[in-house]
Amino acid sequence: MKNRIVFVCVFLLVILAACNSNTDQSSEVDVKSLIHDYSTDQISATSASVDSSQLVVEKDNKEVNYDLPDDEFYVSIAPFINETHPCTFHSLTGCQGELVNTPFEVYIEDSNGNVIIDDSIESFDNGFIDLWLPRDQEFKAIITLDDKQVESTISTFKDDPTCITTMQLI
Repeated sequence: MKNRIVFVCVFLLVILAACNSNTDQSSEVDVKSLIHDYSTDQISATSASVDSSQLVVEKDNKEVNYDLPDDEFYVSIAPFINETHPCTFHSLTGCQGELVNTPFEVYIEDSNGNVIIDDSIESFDNGFIDLWLPRDQEFKAIITLDDKQVESTISTFKDDPTCITTMQLI
């Protein structure tokens, strides 16, 4: 009987520890797809934001952290004409850009002149364009909309912003 009680107690402790865990879950999910799904409102949470190293999701009063890839840096850009907001780390559940569902010409090259992106990319319902760039580099970014254009430098070093809301099209 004593062994059975010990077994039940250990079993319950293991179950409670597993249920209460808020450790890194990135090995179990594709974090890039998860970020895309939050960006496009395919899934929802109380809050979801991305800093330079993690996706942080709060849902059902639990916080779960997902590590980003070691070799890629997430950046979300909201080009604008008239209205913007200050931002450092992108809130997938809160940030709203001005130009929703808008096709932009996006050109990004690294400091050696290698073209990383040269494509037409449409912003999401939140007005942002999500990009994955190589880590620990600086890039020249040019975004064009019709006859308006903006050029800026984006960097992907530790603690760099993941939310770019300063690119005004003129």
